[in-house]
Amino acid sequence: MPESHAVVSTTSGSRYINRLCKHWQHKLSVAHDEHQGRVTFDGGVCHMRAEADALHLQLTAEDAATRERLEEVVAVHLERMASREALDIVWTPAVS
Repeated sequence: MPESHAVVSTTSGSRYINRLCKHWQHKLSVAHDEHQGRVTFDGGVCHMRAEADALHLQLTAEDAATRERLEEVVAVHLERMASREALDIVWTPAVS
């Protein structure tokens, strides 16, 4: 299963996880607490972990096309949640 990850510099990672999970919980399977979250999409899963100065994202999908689509979905929603902060979200495919 194709994987990718991104490390986003921010001091608001916990807040973004909370906002993203609350947003998606109406349509998707979501689990989260103050420092981490998991969202299960159709065809993939995104794990999020907040640290003091970064938000770590890890995405696993059923195929490369789905991974790329979910990378875009997560990035667009994260940027929307962080409207007051410019985020640099760069996905890096995992090496198999």
